Amino acid sequence: MASPDGISLSDNSATGLRGDPARATPVVMPGWLPLLLGFLTAVGPVSTDIYLPAFPALERSLHSPAGSAGMTLSAWMVGLAIGQISMGPLADRFGRRIPMLIGMIVYTLGSVGCAMATTMGWMCVFRLVAAIAASASIVIPSACVRDLSTGNEAAKLMSKLILIQGIVPILAPMLGGIALDYISWRAIFWVSAVYGGVCVLFLLRAFPETLPVESRRELRPLSLLHRYLFIARERCFITNALVWGFCGFLSFTYLTAAPTVFEHIFGFTPAHYGMLFGLFAVCMIGSSQINGALVGRVSSSAMLGWALVIAIFGAIALLVVVMLAEQYLGPTHHIRPIMLIPIVGCMMLTLGMTGIIGPNSMVGALSNQSQFAGSASAFAGTMQYALGSLASTAIGLLPADTPMPMAALMLFAALMMGVFAILRPHGHKSVSPAE
Repeated sequence: MASPDGISLSDNSATGLRGDPARATPVVMPGWLPLLLGFLTAVGPVSTDIYLPAFPALERSLHSPAGSAGMTLSAWMVGLAIGQISMGPLADRFGRRIPMLIGMIVYTLGSVGCAMATTMGWMCVFRLVAAIAASASIVIPSACVRDLSTGNEAAKLMSKLILIQGIVPILAPMLGGIALDYISWRAIFWVSAVYGGVCVLFLLRAFPETLPVESRRELRPLSLLHRYLFIARERCFITNALVWGFCGFLSFTYLTAAPTVFEHIFGFTPAHYGMLFGLFAVCMIGSSQINGALVGRVSSSAMLGWALVIAIFGAIALLVVVMLAEQYLGPTHHIRPIMLIPIVGCMMLTLGMTGIIGPNSMVGALSNQSQFAGSASAFAGTMQYALGSLASTAIGLLPADTPMPMAALMLFAALMMGVFAILRPHGHKSVSPAE
């Protein structure tokens, strides 16, 4: 099959070669590379979560009204969406290493700007710049996985990334909250700048280029538009990418609604909510590691299917428990001692499965995109953040005095993932030159 750039979509992905077999060289994956990719990918989650406890202090310091710090998070999300759709083509044109290096340098400078910001407007500007640059650390590691592996091997490597990505977000909000007792909110962004600087050093000293020169694509606007249209029309990509996107919708529904549900409705303290946040994250990480252990014995498609069945069951159970609690036991704050355990249990079941759904759906989306792995990864990531932003907006518009909107939207996301999983092409497998 020919691409919109006039290039065959056949490749030597199974052997680690790209482009013309006579010219391409094998890409050898060092054993430490998954750790480095995970460290780089964690930049996004760390920068999103670590400063959330500092919102009130940020508003007081910059003399802004209550709630205005939320604009900085919106600027961050917009920057991630813009950055991902642009970083993919850059990674396909200039390779993986140079865009990643420039991205981390600009992210470091953006974090310094945030630490020195004097108004909320400048804070939003620097957060936007840092987010666009940090997108390189989200898009490019996934493309590197596709450069180096396919099928079950790719799913195992993606699971390792999920493990490393997941550990940091567990610690980030708790560490940020504890740090505010001793340091200014500005120090949090100085720490982010140091993190970015360490990433730059690793990229300079250790990060290998995984995309050979002969496999790089020209960067032309019309060609880029055709490329994205070509990617979107590929059924295997769009169905798996929508599963990945609604997985993000489910996660952002939880992230947006859970603080209100558990702190304001159920009366959790911030420390108790931090522990609950960690519990849910441990479930996601644990399932991703189960996925990595089973992927060689069970197909990636089968793992995804079973995970979706469990997630849908958990989401249905969550909605039923919330409905029964509100109907028969009165106001939510009166039912906490009785119904909190089944509510948390259902959420663990639903959220935990995202550790399996995420890597397998992304591997499926990229399986036929060897020539455009960076662009396809960026496209899928942008879809996920767009759907995640939609979930956050919906939660903000719905009543905040009941967990019903959270439960209903989580079920909606689970059902949509199920629908697009069914629409995936059956009997799909990655294409190799011999085939």
